[in-house]
Amino acid sequence: MLLTISTTHRPATDLGFLLEKHPGRAHRFDVAGGKATVFYSEATEERCTVCVSLDIDPIGLVRGPGRKKPANPEQYVNDRPYVASSFLSVAMGTAFRSALAGKSRSRPELANTPIPLEASIAVLPARGGEDLLRSLFEPLGYTLVANPIPLDSSFPDWGMAPYYSVTLRAEKTLRELLQHLHVLIPVLDDQKHYWVGDAEVEKLMRHAGDWLGGHPEKDRIVRRYLKHRRSLATDALARLAIEEEGDVTGLEDDSPGPQLRERKLEERIGLNERRIAAVASTIDELGSKSVVDLGCGEGRLLEALMKSRVLERLVGMDVSMRSLEYADERLRLDRLPSMQRDRVKLLHGSLIYRDERLSGFDVATVIEVIEHLDPGRLAAFEKTLFKFVRPAAILLTTPNREFNKRFPLLAAGEFRHIDHRFEWTRGEFRDWCARQAEQFGYSVAFQDIGELDPVLGPPTQMAVFRRNGAQVDA
Repeated sequence: MLLTISTTHRPATDLGFLLEKHPGRAHRFDVAGGKATVFYSEATEERCTVCVSLDIDPIGLVRGPGRKKPANPEQYVNDRPYVASSFLSVAMGTAFRSALAGKSRSRPELANTPIPLEASIAVLPARGGEDLLRSLFEPLGYTLVANPIPLDSSFPDWGMAPYYSVTLRAEKTLRELLQHLHVLIPVLDDQKHYWVGDAEVEKLMRHAGDWLGGHPEKDRIVRRYLKHRRSLATDALARLAIEEEGDVTGLEDDSPGPQLRERKLEERIGLNERRIAAVASTIDELGSKSVVDLGCGEGRLLEALMKSRVLERLVGMDVSMRSLEYADERLRLDRLPSMQRDRVKLLHGSLIYRDERLSGFDVATVIEVIEHLDPGRLAAFEKTLFKFVRPAAILLTTPNREFNKRFPLLAAGEFRHIDHRFEWTRGEFRDWCARQAEQFGYSVAFQDIGELDPVLGPPTQMAVFRRNGAQVDA
């Protein structure tokens, strides 16, 4: 099983920095079912080629730990050692983890720059033929060359096997190429060597959330990637639809421009730090053990909550895949000890759709998020938060519009953030909170955050909802 990736970017040896694998030596990894070796067949300034060779043990696959004795010898005879499959995807995830996430310590700018790339796969199963190959890769901008492989070159009458030798060429970021291969190789093979559950949906969103929603074959890709499990495919397609709609929590616009003004306004009075400290302190006072941060953005609140030794479960959810990537990098989840890593999870989703993954938490936090929602979607958000998520306590913060007069950079009537759909006065916020508390069986109290103006009030206002009859740490 062989995959090669080449570039003619100058200097081409930058590929080694992007992959964080030195061209001067071979790199070996133990993977499920065998061993992977990463080496370079050429490394010059004009052209650099990295190779991934995967040696799968077919007998080990059958006789692995916990497996029953094979019923017949045919189980030993399979194509797994020779064809690109989910084994190769897992090996890529192990060997090229940083590059797959778009990270490079030595060449961070180049990691986000399209460069000429060529990927060749020696034997790629295509259970659907060349038409399927083209329908998957060409919409992504690849030039594809696919050469069918005969069942046996000595017996041409036997015809062609459902395998192809494939070469892909495009100018893309290395991350894009790796993500496309990581997802589409097992899709073409139409099988996986491991159990597929909810975690696989999360992996699909992480590696394909930025490009799969607009792909003409997204339904087929999702079904095959998730081994035709209908419930998982339905969940994944619904979440891709959310991403395509651009249903915002306000954090999916990752360009610095829209957020820069708000940050500058708040930095002078240290508002973001005060806000996070106030929320974290209230969570501690509630005696909470589990928290879900809805609209978690770059994970600043989660970062503060991870310092608590009392909290046993922390989940952040956001509609923006890129924000979740920033959060993952900020929290350094891949570098945490296993016990720490197991208690923190990032989810892709929307605030206006029912999501069973969000149930069962002591506290839900919604920090500077609600003002990014279109007013027409507030009713759906209210039902999702108070009826379906329905935690024992809810901490919700939003700007106080009255305080905007204290910001000299803001014109009269102007919002703090270009993406804000509204900003409430203290009275408007309290009226809205009172209606939700009455309708859904909560009590509500209010807390000022930041410098208090005797006339205009605080810059940020927080509502603390407690569900009637609920123990927060229950």
